[in-house]
Amino acid sequence: MRIEKDSMGEVEVPENALWKAQTQRSLNNFKIGKEKIPYEIIVALLHIKKACAKANYDKNNLDEKRKDLIVKACDKLLNDNYISSFPLSVWQTGSGTQTNMNVNEVISSICKEIDPSIDIHPNDHVNKSQSTNDTFPSAMHIATIIETNKTIKSIEKIIETFKKLEKDYKDIVKIGRTHLQDAVPLRLSDELSAYRYSIEKDLYYIKSANDNLKEIPVGGSAVGSGLNVKEGFDKSVCNYLKEDLGIEIKPMNNKFFGLSSKSVFSNINGSYNSLATDLFKIANDIRYLSSGPRCGLGELEIPANEPGSSIMPGKVNPTQAEALIQVCAQVMGNNTTVTVAASSGNFELNVFMPVIIYNTLQSARLLTDSIDSFNKNLLIGLKPNYEKIDYFLKNSLMLVTALSPYIGYDKASSLAKYAHKEKITLKEANLKLNYLSEEEFDRLTDPKNMI
Repeated sequence: MRIEKDSMGEVEVPENALWKAQTQRSLNNFKIGKEKIPYEIIVALLHIKKACAKANYDKNNLDEKRKDLIVKACDKLLNDNYISSFPLSVWQTGSGTQTNMNVNEVISSICKEIDPSIDIHPNDHVNKSQSTNDTFPSAMHIATIIETNKTIKSIEKIIETFKKLEKDYKDIVKIGRTHLQDAVPLRLSDELSAYRYSIEKDLYYIKSANDNLKEIPVGGSAVGSGLNVKEGFDKSVCNYLKEDLGIEIKPMNNKFFGLSSKSVFSNINGSYNSLATDLFKIANDIRYLSSGPRCGLGELEIPANEPGSSIMPGKVNPTQAEALIQVCAQVMGNNTTVTVAASSGNFELNVFMPVIIYNTLQSARLLTDSIDSFNKNLLIGLKPNYEKIDYFLKNSLMLVTALSPYIGYDKASSLAKYAHKEKITLKEANLKLNYLSEEEFDRLTDPKNMI
């Protein structure tokens, strides 16, 4: 162990640790759970510290040697594996101050390794013109944008798969279902198009919400007023971030809002939640439609990726669909957590930021991975069971709906009820009740004319 000092006095720190006193105090005081601050936040903070050093130099607020040293240290931390140097719990101060100082302290230590002759103080130099209250939410925005961009790519891939399935199976007519009961016919491609279109709408919501995150509150300092920050610093930081990350980052016009409100995270999580509700429905539909293989609906056939049972030989389960709906349940729960956390900010600062970003990034990652897995391991290999589809179509009583305009609703209803009671087909029932000629019946109940 070695002794480090901060404004509160001395504290013992492991000899080889790159962090200093404030990080160690957090480790000592918040031994809660196993959840760590997401590394994506660390990466975003490193990019921000790098940009801030450059912006401070531009504003004659930091000398060139210290600027270059901080930039070099950030690049080293970004390019090499230093994840063990950022060990703090999610369950810490609600502003993320301890993580901001963890990053400041580690940068300071790396600077000392690079050039021991130059003093780089975690607060005075690395954190210059900054407060946790503006840098941590800015990092939240950046990390979420990067992760959501990955989710967007996964969504675009699954949309293309649905388009291909629609094209391949546009000529297949099947029975529809409403209220879990037989309904009138539709094309298999129609059913698939509803899935695809719902995801396209969700993609629109997610892109829109992600765009809102491109305004960051950097430069707002402690409460949004910009105390100790030079004019134009925020624009300079954003320009460097844009150059570094290739993202259209802009300063937030109202930084008081940026520190106190987290509605942008309610918005992005709401769009994740919307996607999750649609994916939950789609995955459930597909696993029900593929149920069987002999005693279920069995209209769809899914790829057999692994044994489905530890006791029943030959069983194939819809495991990809089950994984996806579990993810969706988690995303819905995360949305609830973020909703509560975002609504609970007090006065000039929301102090639920670590839990907000933990849940936000988890949702984005889970959606990305589960969509990719579902698409690759199930959807691409999805096939219709022509025999089952044809059987249900020919035996459905709801084909009678097409007869209502010709024989009236009451007669059509009695025809369906008679067929069901006698356990015969509609055609056989019509012959007995003599409502229509056989030729008229065949023409009017042709499923291809109902779509």
